Amino acid sequence: MSSNTIEVVAGIIFNQDKSQVLLALRKPDQHQGNCWEFPGGKIEPNEDRAQALARELDEELGIHVTESESFCQVKHDYSDKSVHLHFWQVTQFFGEPHGREDQKLQWFAVDELGSLRFPEANVPVVEKLTKVLV
Repeated sequence: MSSNTIEVVAGIIFNQDKSQVLLALRKPDQHQGNCWEFPGGKIEPNEDRAQALARELDEELGIHVTESESFCQVKHDYSDKSVHLHFWQVTQFFGEPHGREDQKLQWFAVDELGSLRFPEANVPVVEKLTKVLV
């Protein structure tokens, strides 16, 4: 990991019965474009992970997180950047998720996740989710 590692928080957002997960499709011109991802973003200075998660999911999806817990962390080096991802399970929220940044959103059954294209750093999380929940 380089000293300029980007700290990121991401939400694994479940529907009511935990049978589906909400994913966002990265735009083609973004890093790791055209991949599905768990919504989230960079942690700002002086912001803890829970605050960052709540802010990012409000900005991106228009939802307000009411219940979440830490799931796992992943450190990954891409050829052009290093990321430290903090994944949180979001089990309760209010508001109807919608792409506030014009990104496509879609609910997927947990057992479908393995067939989707994700950024490399998300693959260990997908594998862990499918082992735990399927």
